[in-house]
Amino acid sequence: MHRLIEKGLMFGNLIRVDSPILVERYNRALKHLTGRQTTLSDFHVDISGYSPEIGDEFGDDLYLNHKGVNRQFILLTTEQANAPLLNAKFSTSRGILKQFIEENRQQLFALTARDAVAGEMVNSVYVADSPARLFDIRKVRIEADTTSGTVANAEKLGQMIDRFKTEQDAWYDDVLIAEMIGMAKQTGDVVRNPVRLKHMEFAQDNFWTDHFGGIYVFRGVEHPAAIVAGNKGKVGKLPIPYVFDFSERSAIAKFLNLNDLVEPITDARGIDAAAILHQKMDFIVMAVAASMKEDLTGATRRDLRRLGRQYAKLLPEAWQGLAALARWAEEDGPWPKISSEHPSYFYTLRAKPHVDADLVNMLLAEMTPLDVRQLFICHKEVFYRAYAKWPEEKKAYVVDFLDREYQVDKAGTRDALFGHEAPMEEPQAVPQPDLITRVGPWGSVARRN
Repeated sequence: MHRLIEKGLMFGNLIRVDSPILVERYNRALKHLTGRQTTLSDFHVDISGYSPEIGDEFGDDLYLNHKGVNRQFILLTTEQANAPLLNAKFSTSRGILKQFIEENRQQLFALTARDAVAGEMVNSVYVADSPARLFDIRKVRIEADTTSGTVANAEKLGQMIDRFKTEQDAWYDDVLIAEMIGMAKQTGDVVRNPVRLKHMEFAQDNFWTDHFGGIYVFRGVEHPAAIVAGNKGKVGKLPIPYVFDFSERSAIAKFLNLNDLVEPITDARGIDAAAILHQKMDFIVMAVAASMKEDLTGATRRDLRRLGRQYAKLLPEAWQGLAALARWAEEDGPWPKISSEHPSYFYTLRAKPHVDADLVNMLLAEMTPLDVRQLFICHKEVFYRAYAKWPEEKKAYVVDFLDREYQVDKAGTRDALFGHEAPMEEPQAVPQPDLITRVGPWGSVARRN
């Protein structure tokens, strides 16, 4: 994974912790949550305060996420809102944490100036010991405070102040006054500067979970279903009307269309569909060439066309379907009849602009793994697993492509491909209108009217 790390494609945008004061605060919070402490003097943390270096030190990548269900977090700075979430077990987790930080930014800024904030994303399930148990997760709420209990103490002080103002003899209650003074030394002036974190609760209707090989749960749609990345026979009976796995392509296509969740790339407004199709075709050619041990260092679009001709007989049906659709889009070729069983079908789709668009694009990315860019953007957990198994030639090309073509304009590329830039893990994010003006660095091909 060293190539990904060097280019900032893995562990990128983490927050560096190297101040003795911050390390001490982190350790205090870590002991408060887990009973453990680190001996490291500097490390990096993600949005939740998880550190890959500490995970390596402990030999436990889930030291802040016991059993992968109730994620704990440590906030040292509000800047963590911009960091990624590593080892995500639920697609909604980062969005929940980010929204919590943004909604309480002023209060958290004040609190983290003096102490770390420790908390937990709480639901009613403590151990996901069976796939069916995941369906008991209905809501997630945030519980958080400093290690010294500043928020809880501020609430107590506020109650004392209310008593002092309303009770008739409170002016003569020396014990109450002394307690108020002592509490105020810890919390500051809660009248002028109230220390209160918003009570936040998030519905968990539609989400992806990494448990049991990966399951996409869609409960908040007109026709509910669960889609299993592995063999659905291994997950047993689930409390939802329909369960599909990736082998049931027609059933998944019908589910997506019945719930109006997807649209063909060629129907999307304002995009250069042919250019997107050609880029997907290039990725497939690259995968074939890499499997044949071709040196893809610095490979250009022209090089990939040459390799495509060279290995034409090895190109899979997915490439053939995309090529036929590209001919229709730019050369007035015949309309290709691509059924949901055709290997190229899901490569031709993207999510419609709706609240669960990122979850749908995540599903489509996992079902179309040859489109390495979409897999990286939409489903990093699966991308990293796939990357580890690729030949060196493919690893080198993909890292170079993502660094050279995607990193320079992430927002523009996401807009071009998906029609909005709602963060994938935002549970309440509302997609922006379709404002696509470009499709990326592959050149412009006029879209057929």
